Amino acid sequence: MKISILAFTANGVALSLKIKEMLDAQGNHTACYQPEKLIVAVNTAGMAEPIAPDLKVFTGRQFAEKDALIFVGACGIAVRAIASFVQDKTKDPAVLCIDEKGRFVIPLLSGHIGGANMLADRISEALNAIPVITTATDINRLFSVDEWAAFHNAWISDLKAAKEISARLLAEKPVGFYSELDIEGEMPRLLEKNENNMGIGICVSLNDRLKPYPITLNIVPRTVYLGIGCRRGTPLQRIEDLVLEQLSRNSISFQAIAGIASIDLKTKEQGLLDFAAKNNLPLHFFSSDELLSVPGKYTESEFVSSITGVGNVCERAALMVSAGGGLISRKVSGNGVTIALAQKEWRVSFEY
Repeated sequence: MKISILAFTANGVALSLKIKEMLDAQGNHTACYQPEKLIVAVNTAGMAEPIAPDLKVFTGRQFAEKDALIFVGACGIAVRAIASFVQDKTKDPAVLCIDEKGRFVIPLLSGHIGGANMLADRISEALNAIPVITTATDINRLFSVDEWAAFHNAWISDLKAAKEISARLLAEKPVGFYSELDIEGEMPRLLEKNENNMGIGICVSLNDRLKPYPITLNIVPRTVYLGIGCRRGTPLQRIEDLVLEQLSRNSISFQAIAGIASIDLKTKEQGLLDFAAKNNLPLHFFSSDELLSVPGKYTESEFVSSITGVGNVCERAALMVSAGGGLISRKVSGNGVTIALAQKEWRVSFEY
């Protein structure tokens, strides 16, 4: 996660630096921010950056760029700072507030989808503080479908249905659970596996059109990777058309796509860059040597090999970016574009 920590007092500064060290050790990218006068007063130049030009403008910029904002100070400061920028739970970053003594850690915004509750738990454990969690499913120790999906990098089809499921669980009523992917470990209380006679349930599948319940909340794991090759100058639309065609043919939701990969000769291929940018998908490039190192049998093209040094770019690229995954659709060609699909291994697990 990209995290910003804002502190406003000397005690808050000391605590913010301690939290940063802990969060960075867990693999996060954390930055500390303080009023410029405070940086001078407590001599934290080089360890913190200034809150400038003012708190409201600064917060707006951080709100758009970061995954989480942590305010070390009074809740009122945090609430006033973020008030103008709050949109909805699918877009807002996690926002937490911690008192300068480190006694209480309070998730204020995006407790589930944004991960504020889990972040609060981790920080509280490190500080020996009390996490002040107020979301109903958490305080009642019930399954939270939106938090679970967000943690496992899965897409949620319908927040209204998610809310209905949470309300049903809070009323101590069972909810159906259907999965096309393997389930490991114990099911959470009140989730009933493969009970299709219920009026409402959760469906975990790469296909968001699968509706086993009258009210179905589709959870789509982002586990599918596109390997793409194309002729020079291929426009975005041709790439998109073949991608959509292959996803439909394989009953895979576009929301299941986790990333795209190609050969490094395509780093300036505008159509490919535009397709990735339009859909906010990470784009990875590999050298011919890296692609040749991927074991397996492929449909090789002598022509492609003479240009790129690799006889099959799309299948090898899809497998490489999926980090040990398997092909679910081999090379398909059309209009100067080649596409293959690989899926990273993923199981339904309720341990997180």
